[in-house]
Amino acid sequence: MKLDRLGEGLTRALARGHSRRGALATLGGLVTGGALFPALPVARASGGPAAHGYDGVAPQSTGDPMDPGDPASCDYWRYCGIDGFLCSCCGGTAKSCPPGTEMSPITWVGTCRNPADGKNYILSYNDCCGKPACGRCLCNRNEGERPMTRPQLNNDINWCLGASTAAYTCSTAVIIGVALPEGTK
Repeated sequence: MKLDRLGEGLTRALARGHSRRGALATLGGLVTGGALFPALPVARASGGPAAHGYDGVAPQSTGDPMDPGDPASCDYWRYCGIDGFLCSCCGGTAKSCPPGTEMSPITWVGTCRNPADGKNYILSYNDCCGKPACGRCLCNRNEGERPMTRPQLNNDINWCLGASTAAYTCSTAVIIGVALPEGTK
């Protein structure tokens, strides 16, 4: 009973102090203000991705004219079949794991064309395992990826299951060798 009287008293007090038009005006002001909020001036970084691909990651070079490109960019030729965080942005390189991690012994493979010599190379995409995911330079290129019926050519598997820990950190792209020309057996 007392709770009913208290609720009724509060409702009547609210109704005496506020009109319907006033409530609609306040609601309209909030909606209009909310719509204009994105138009307010905001300090933005560069307004787009960095020229080399990732904000906060300095461009890198292999230093080898026969291995051109930036290993810290998803556009690097070796990464045509990669899916994951680039180890070159996480304390490792395109072919080595960051300190404190181990390279998974199982891998997926791909074939990428080197623009310097026009040859196709077989690449082993090894996951580095042992620390939490790096979270930098996510790259998901699926050139040559095959369905799960051919898992060795699929990049959607946590390949760290073959390591001492299943904690995925980042991915590398190690050259295994030169691919045979098409039509050669």
